[in-house]
Amino acid sequence: MTLALDHGAPMRADARRIRARRVTLFLVVVLTVTSVVSVSVGASEASLTIAVLDLLQGRELSDLNRIILWDIRLPRLAMGILVGAALAVSGVVMQGLFRNPLADPGIVGVSAGAGLGAISAIVFGGLLPRTVLAWVGDGLVAFAAFLGGWASVLILYRVSTRQGQTSVATMLLAGIALAALAGAVSGAMIYMADDQQLRDLTFWGMGSLAGATWVKVATAAPIILTAIVCTQFLARALNGLAMGEAIAHHMGIPVQRSKNLAILTVAGATGAAVAVSGGIGFIGIVVPHLLRLSTGPDHHRLLMNSALLGATLLLCADMISRVIVAPAELPIGIVTAILGAPVFFWILLRRHGSMGM
Repeated sequence: MTLALDHGAPMRADARRIRARRVTLFLVVVLTVTSVVSVSVGASEASLTIAVLDLLQGRELSDLNRIILWDIRLPRLAMGILVGAALAVSGVVMQGLFRNPLADPGIVGVSAGAGLGAISAIVFGGLLPRTVLAWVGDGLVAFAAFLGGWASVLILYRVSTRQGQTSVATMLLAGIALAALAGAVSGAMIYMADDQQLRDLTFWGMGSLAGATWVKVATAAPIILTAIVCTQFLARALNGLAMGEAIAHHMGIPVQRSKNLAILTVAGATGAAVAVSGGIGFIGIVVPHLLRLSTGPDHHRLLMNSALLGATLLLCADMISRVIVAPAELPIGIVTAILGAPVFFWILLRRHGSMGM
């Protein structure tokens, strides 16, 4: 019996790599254009063109351009890029780790823990000593959300790890239980909140980039960027885990170390993103699917492309949230849900049909 060799496989692999590079270049261009438009769009009459001309000619910026562009729109742009990239890359890692295309960053309980931390800060923050409030400042909610996200991951990691081995299935089930518990405690605190606190909780829970400042960007950027860089070292491991842990182990992949790194990077990226922007859904689920359709499942390109596309989509959603009800602002989580839910539904139908179910 003779074996038929597929001589076209290397050519198809080369074609996929070339297509992935083209997609990367395209996404870089689109993100650049979207960033310029994002800084230019808004209810204010501040002009990016005039500001650039003033800088090139050595003139000082007008008070309007300095406040609107430098103090409001540019930190909002930076935060949108960071949060969108963090959520999208976290979605890729979670889907690869759980080998489940429906996984997203919230599946490990980071979002639930971060939400509980933020709600605690909003409802009970006023009870803290004045010295603590003065030291933390406006970053109390973000700091509490970040601590809540990390605490949830530490709990899940402790529950799901036995004799140095982390069970992904146990972590999934424990994450569901922890999210339910966090939701119950959050509901009890919301019941005790006053009217102003309820408005703050509602706006934070739906997600927003309105509170972006350079201080928040400087706080979240090191964590998110470090996590995204670390995920690049997980590409080979995620490709191997897609075929099963046993096969990945035989390929020489340090499975347990890779799972630990994946969990920690997702906790860092998602925790920091949720801390500064609130709850924003669908980015971590939809972005990886859209890119797999165009460039395939190879994580070497998928991770970076997801960061670029996630940042672009979140900036687009943020622009829509700013102009659709101007001069008011729609929470960005509503926009991502309206845009993402139909796409997600289409993905489910497509997979349903392809599997012949």
